[in-house]
Amino acid sequence: MSKAKSAGALVAFMWFAYFLNYCDRQAVFSMFPSLKADLKMTDQELGLVGAMFLWVYAFGCPISGYLGDRFSKRLLVVLSLVVWSIVTIGTGLVASGAMLLAMRAAMGVSESLYMSSAIALTANAYAPEKRSRAVSLLMTGQIAGMVVGSNFGGWMADRGQWREAFFALGAVGILYALPYFAFLRGVEEPQADKATTTAGITFSALARSRTFMLLCLVFPVFVFGIWLLYGWLPTFLHDKFALNQADAAFNATVFLQTATFIGVISGGMLADAFYHRTKAARLWLMVIGLALSAPCIHALGNSDTLLATRIAATGFGLFSGLFIGNIFPAAFDIVSSDARATAVGLLNFFAAIMSGFATLFGGMWKQTLGIDKLLSITALAYLAAGIALIIGIKKLFPSDHHTQNPTT
Repeated sequence: MSKAKSAGALVAFMWFAYFLNYCDRQAVFSMFPSLKADLKMTDQELGLVGAMFLWVYAFGCPISGYLGDRFSKRLLVVLSLVVWSIVTIGTGLVASGAMLLAMRAAMGVSESLYMSSAIALTANAYAPEKRSRAVSLLMTGQIAGMVVGSNFGGWMADRGQWREAFFALGAVGILYALPYFAFLRGVEEPQADKATTTAGITFSALARSRTFMLLCLVFPVFVFGIWLLYGWLPTFLHDKFALNQADAAFNATVFLQTATFIGVISGGMLADAFYHRTKAARLWLMVIGLALSAPCIHALGNSDTLLATRIAATGFGLFSGLFIGNIFPAAFDIVSSDARATAVGLLNFFAAIMSGFATLFGGMWKQTLGIDKLLSITALAYLAAGIALIIGIKKLFPSDHHTQNPTT
């Protein structure tokens, strides 16, 4: 198999595992009305369902990133798939809200092993001028997983079979681990230089990149809005427009995620095309994504009709995709190749901490401040983050990029 075909096959295998990753984590959010009734949970406890997963996931990400740079990424991604699939099956057996929260914490641990190594493996298989397209293709697995997982979860919950939904999703993951492992055994993986990948050296090197530190601030702002929508948009639409759980899940995911798919792919292609003109192309596309997403996320929470809400969701998905498709390749432009998994882990750490607060605040303030007001506040934060990125591009990026790429 040629190098190009091998790299393409790698993306395909990683894509389906990433798809299952998001199916398993996202299905629960479209089941909130059923879980509230069957497990006697409050809105605040439902908010903790997302927060518990994300906070545990956050603390696992830097550790898994470091492990990915020091040991076998191939083994870590397969191990993660198997364990999170077992946890998904266990979620279908819960008998109380406390048990559900425990399973979400276990899901956070198991899934944290995956993303850092998966993205680093994918990026390492491609040259810099093709890297955004490769990573953006992988990221579409996340988008498809959200749509399928959420709609499947809502449909099964309406049928009174939310437990069976978890059983089915987990079983698919365990079965897929077999061909997944067989393929990855043939993938070449550069051996890490353990002398240069000790935790202290790796983390201190990342901390010296001021642009990377800025990304660690901007990324959490972005994902706060994303996870406010992922966690609470199905319930928000269920309540606001009197939809059943399946219809609410459909309207909360299909328009948003279909547009995100287009935005992510377009963002990756545009970034690689403009990379020849400016090495900061990925960062500039992230600025555009933040600036155009802001009015859309405000409109998402404040539109009076379902049609207007769908249009706002489509706009937000399209423009946010520019950011999603470029955040990790942008980081790889300013960090060394032997610290990429650690870089992804750190970015996910800060992002997941903030994401947990997004789902928690949605539950805490749903009846007082309201999801609509939270989305409007988030829109203002997006604009501030975009301004910060512009300053970073002008003041910080040239030096940081030259440090890692002295010949370009």
